[in-house]
Amino acid sequence: MNVLHGLLSGLGFLLIGCSSHIGKPAAPAPDLLSTRYDVRRDIAFSPADWPQTLLADIYVPRGDGPWPGVLLIHGGGWEGGDRGQVQSIAERLAKRGYVVFNTTYRFAPQYRHPAQIEDVRLAHDWMRAHASEYRLRADRIGAWGYSAGAHLAALLGTWPDADGTRPQAIVAGGIPSDLTKFSGGKLVPQFLGTTLQESPEGFREASPFHHVSADDPAHFLYHGGSDMLVSVDHAEDYHAALLAAGVHSELFILRGRGHITAFLTDGPAFAAGVEFLERQLR
Repeated sequence: MNVLHGLLSGLGFLLIGCSSHIGKPAAPAPDLLSTRYDVRRDIAFSPADWPQTLLADIYVPRGDGPWPGVLLIHGGGWEGGDRGQVQSIAERLAKRGYVVFNTTYRFAPQYRHPAQIEDVRLAHDWMRAHASEYRLRADRIGAWGYSAGAHLAALLGTWPDADGTRPQAIVAGGIPSDLTKFSGGKLVPQFLGTTLQESPEGFREASPFHHVSADDPAHFLYHGGSDMLVSVDHAEDYHAALLAAGVHSELFILRGRGHITAFLTDGPAFAAGVEFLERQLR
């Protein structure tokens, strides 16, 4: 899977002319590190009384650090998926000098919202609490996700917990930003345990789009321009809402690509996303 992802990502670079980057700063791109890293797999980060044991793979660059960090969240319609889906992203970020926390979370329908956001919030808090152990800067942590993972990353950034802590930057690919746009289907009602007709307020409450405020972290959004599963207007409308609130937002459209192909050929979007993280976290 990782070899295929690498080959397709390379193809994505060849297709970079089919992409557009809206909101990219005019300043030159920052110089990027290239470093070796180590991986600590299957690290349990949930407390003993948590409903399910949660595991993460932690990628730690070699050297003294301290390094900025990224909480990485896989997709899968909130009902499945695993860390292996985003392993290529984790490896590429670690090579660039980021401590990467490739996390798991509970799945619907057994566990419904807000279980998933509680899990990724727990992961974010665990990263901060164990920063010194992993040569991580606790004040320089971003979140990166794709599809359902992007939704959770953005919700983590726009919906603070009791003490107000949240990531300093969000990278979200193929994001379902406004769940009220899904009037039917299986995944969203299964995730929320209700339908749009029964609980429109519940759909809004679980949508990053409906939580945008001026103190949100900066966002980098990337999306397939021909995405038929999560239409591109999810990213476009979310981008516009962030800008209207005074939040820095960049939008990278991969023209001609759908939900899966935008993920598998993410080379140019990944490069732009890392440049965004460098500006925000480094």
